[in-house]
Amino acid sequence: MERITYGEYPDGLMQAMRTVQAYIDNAGLDPRLLELMCTRVSQINGCAYCLDMHYKDAVAEGEDPLRLISLPAWRETSYYSPVERAVLAFAERLTRMPEEDDGEGLHDALLEHFSKQQIAVISLAVAQINSWNRLMKSFNPVAGNYVAGSKKKR
Repeated sequence: MERITYGEYPDGLMQAMRTVQAYIDNAGLDPRLLELMCTRVSQINGCAYCLDMHYKDAVAEGEDPLRLISLPAWRETSYYSPVERAVLAFAERLTRMPEEDDGEGLHDALLEHFSKQQIAVISLAVAQINSWNRLMKSFNPVAGNYVAGSKKKR
């Protein structure tokens, strides 16, 4: 059951989230890569609403559903590129925030494919999907009704 409905969100909350999201969406990163990362983080966080959204948007961007359902085992497959592997490993680390790992190797792997400015945007994108996941898990909107591309129309 939905705990906080859209009409009950505080004024400015969604606009603040959308402003950050628009920055990420317009920063020049590959939309399929971002959807892949958002799907993986949403899997880790168990956010049904966000999984519904990012799965559908990823497929609409041309992503293969097999790659999306295989994300929990991405290290065991051969069909993720080195770029995707670097981003997925980084996103998992920032989502789980393990104390024993300083992340240096992950930054080195990202630097093989991205500039420091792009890594900063990827870091923000990971933080943003984690924020979306936590808000949606708290608010508990009904999952399953999202129409691919709807978030771009807001």
